[in-house]
Amino acid sequence: MAETLLRIEDLAAGYGRVTILRGATLAVAAGAVTTVIGPNGAGKSTLMRAIFGLLPPRAGRIFLAGEEITGLGPRELLRRGVVYVPQGRNLFPELTVRHNLELGAAAFRIPDLDARVEAMLDRFPLLAERAGMQASVLSGGEQKLLELARALLLDPALLLIDEPSLGLSPRTTAEIFGILGGLRDRGVAILMIEQNARSALGMSDFGVVLDQGRVALEAPAADILADPRIGRLFLGGGIG
Repeated sequence: MAETLLRIEDLAAGYGRVTILRGATLAVAAGAVTTVIGPNGAGKSTLMRAIFGLLPPRAGRIFLAGEEITGLGPRELLRRGVVYVPQGRNLFPELTVRHNLELGAAAFRIPDLDARVEAMLDRFPLLAERAGMQASVLSGGEQKLLELARALLLDPALLLIDEPSLGLSPRTTAEIFGILGGLRDRGVAILMIEQNARSALGMSDFGVVLDQGRVALEAPAADILADPRIGRLFLGGGIG
């Protein structure tokens, strides 16, 4: 049994008068990839926002490495090694690739920031080639690589990532999944939401099926892929 890094107990959250999460309970293992799937409106992105302190929980508790973090804000969570990459593009479009990397750590006084930036550019040669270019001229895949590099600059213990393949080609999606798999191999825990369920579960260790704000199933990813009920009940007839 893998050690639990993140534990969520009976989490409820929503917007205005609408409650989206209705008592979700799940665990994220250390050094493993856990993918959350489910129909639109199930509460997947709400779950991420509540974990990262962008949406105050209405009930329930969140623990990181055994310590309660319920209600902590994003800055404190970043200090504790939790990094969030939301869906869509979240860059400074008029700034260069290098400046986007630097601003990703602007809230922290990192003494070796320049070295970390250079390390990220070495790790992603494509970004190094475009270090002086504005982020706005990068392709969608290159922008997602830049978002990942900016997140990794903070050396996370837990990476929360929402729909990393959104709008990307199959080739770029495979590259992103390869990077995430490499992070897992280096001991980073990953909690991912992904529309490409078959590919995501195929590279994941564990899966969670979220439906109507509750966890309907939590199991090894291979078991979820092999369960014919999952596609029929949650993904319109088949896992795609």
